[in-house]
Amino acid sequence: MAGYGKVYIVGVGPGDYKLMTLKAAECIRKAEVIVYDRLVGAKALGFAREDAEFIDVGKTPGRHPVPQEEINEILVKKAFEGKTVARVKGGDPCLFGRGGEEAEFLHEHGIEFELVPGVTSAIAVPAYAGIPVTHRDYCSALHIITGHERPDKSGSATDYGALAGIAGTMVFLMGVKNLPEIASNLVKHGKDRSTPVAVIEKGTTGAQRVVTGTLAEIAAKIAEAGIQSPAVTVIGDVVKLREKLNWFPKGKLAGKRILVTRARQQAGKLAERIEELGGEVLEFPVIKIAEPLDFAAFDQALQNLDEFGWLVFTSVNGVTAFFNRMRARRIDIRGLSGRKLAAVGAATEEELNRLRLNADYVPDRYTTGDLLAGLVKKVAPGEKVLLARTDIAGRELADGLAENKIDLVDLVVYRTVTEEAPRKEILHQITAGRVDFMTFTSSATVTHFIAAVGPENMGALARIKTVCIGPITARTASDAGLTVAATADEYTIDGLVAKLTEMAEER
Repeated sequence: MAGYGKVYIVGVGPGDYKLMTLKAAECIRKAEVIVYDRLVGAKALGFAREDAEFIDVGKTPGRHPVPQEEINEILVKKAFEGKTVARVKGGDPCLFGRGGEEAEFLHEHGIEFELVPGVTSAIAVPAYAGIPVTHRDYCSALHIITGHERPDKSGSATDYGALAGIAGTMVFLMGVKNLPEIASNLVKHGKDRSTPVAVIEKGTTGAQRVVTGTLAEIAAKIAEAGIQSPAVTVIGDVVKLREKLNWFPKGKLAGKRILVTRARQQAGKLAERIEELGGEVLEFPVIKIAEPLDFAAFDQALQNLDEFGWLVFTSVNGVTAFFNRMRARRIDIRGLSGRKLAAVGAATEEELNRLRLNADYVPDRYTTGDLLAGLVKKVAPGEKVLLARTDIAGRELADGLAENKIDLVDLVVYRTVTEEAPRKEILHQITAGRVDFMTFTSSATVTHFIAAVGPENMGALARIKTVCIGPITARTASDAGLTVAATADEYTIDGLVAKLTEMAEER
């Protein structure tokens, strides 16, 4: 109806966010309201716009804090407000995902909607465990069954007699709790006790675990292994192929869960390197980059670029903010002719290179102290220095330049502010002791992380190996009460990943 918003009922796949469709990412990106489930990862939600409203309606087995009827009402209410809504679910919304029920409710209230299919865990999770659900040498049929039926039913609607007699692969979703009953009923109704079974926990993620066995023994084996929801159960001869086709996860960080606290805009490279090595990334962005509240001083400095002998950048963000403002003010980059450029480290230098600019000075060690020591020697008498920094930068560099009688304009080109991203599920992983490493790439990420987690959870943090990009960050982490296990030998993202890999191999 005119004036009402639209609801996209979106499936984001089984766990690995790279299995999302382009359509799913597009819907999340343009939504003003994100209504999401427990099995939706932070990386999928990371496609959302910065001002999006997040509503957590996640359910766990046996616990539904937000009943389905209330979820339906939330969708209608937000649409009536004229909002674009993404109702985000794991897997496919129409395969045991109640997407059809929600679509019916929206239709009844005159709300426009779209169903956006997702890659279903029924096929993707077995594939990540090396099990194709069909194979012409083993079977030519696939049967997908829910292992978790409506709790208000008087009895099971599953016809075990029929299932026991059919050929092909059976995949049970959401059935870990009921697997002993499922297995015993299938055997009771004639299924061979030696039929191969695989149970795959947290499939397609770095935390994936697989237990295999037969119908006769699988219940005892998953109990011994402590397999928990979410998990997918595959029953049939195709399970035998896992011995040959098991391919995931591979790499030196396989099986490791690593917390990344960088801003969402910057987390990509670190997350990508960890994932390439088989690790599972838990994104917990605690800061985001914002523009200065007032551009007056910034614009004045840009108008007087010819006064400066040196432009000094202490972060990639500083480079990005500086040149974004130049473009916004339509100031030609040729105005930098004759200016010398200094960068604190390799990443900052690389960002300058990306803009076709070369740094005139990068210290051998990527610290503020080393940058200061080098600049004191290189800045000629009478040369003016522009320091482009964040609002929360330490005073060591600015004060050191001033103490050495260097004419300095200390300019805030961007702000570092708290990120209010949804992260309840990751907090649960932290407090439950399911995180192997925490990474910090700046003192700001440490400070904001501690504030986000809260003092009540400091005990849980002490059990996690903390790895920092450099000594200043490590000192901040230690002062905040964290136990720093290691600091990168080279103060870069690659150096941080190398240290993580080294520690994982030692363990």
